[in-house]
Amino acid sequence: MAASTELERFPNTGLFLEGRLRHDLSQEEKVELESLVSRVEILPDGHRLISRGDICDHSTMLIDGFMLRTLDSGDRRYGVSFHVPGDFVDLHCFALKRLDHNIECVGQAKVGLVPHERIAEVMKEKPHLARLFWFSTLLDAAMHREWIMKLEQLKVPQRIAHIFAEVWCRLDMVGLAFEDGFDTPLTQADLADMCGATPIHVNRAIGELRKSGIADFNRGEVRICNREKLESFADFEKDYLYGDGALSLRQDGL
Repeated sequence: MAASTELERFPNTGLFLEGRLRHDLSQEEKVELESLVSRVEILPDGHRLISRGDICDHSTMLIDGFMLRTLDSGDRRYGVSFHVPGDFVDLHCFALKRLDHNIECVGQAKVGLVPHERIAEVMKEKPHLARLFWFSTLLDAAMHREWIMKLEQLKVPQRIAHIFAEVWCRLDMVGLAFEDGFDTPLTQADLADMCGATPIHVNRAIGELRKSGIADFNRGEVRICNREKLESFADFEKDYLYGDGALSLRQDGL
């Protein structure tokens, strides 16, 4: 597979923009990108990589594992976006220095740290690579907009199905999904935070999805018998992910 070949050559950054615009990176740019990672760390489940207001001097490439972007309000945590391997999860930090939200590990995660001084060099000297970094942050915004809309439109079982459909599609792009679903350390509590629902409501919704044959979520696995049925129930259209579909940039490039 293309993703596995890229990982052999670029173990820290080989999944960046895979399934979207990785084809638009030259070999020189791929080498440059890999060289930006100054340190690799293994982080435990639940580790808060960045807290709201922290001053940041580096950004983080997610090499393996999953991360959740969260907001705290009162005694509640809200999940506002999800990250999979290959995501530059906090490239926003380069421009903002302080985030208005948190970034947390979901399960164990392996990350590569990229100093902001190196990103500044890219912005100055590598305009095409800098534009692809910009695309990466705009992609985060596109996914966030979709989540906001679906949170307004859909009932809890459909919201969960939409999360499953999106994560499955994104893992497909980077070669980490299966034909019948994917593995994930997400818990029912995580899904509740991502859906703005209570854990009890999420438990009932997951039971409904299982009973109707749409999705089975159990012990770190999501298994789906019929992808079309899942996506139809979730009102999921993958164009906003900028992979396949009407908004694909695979041929146009940047």
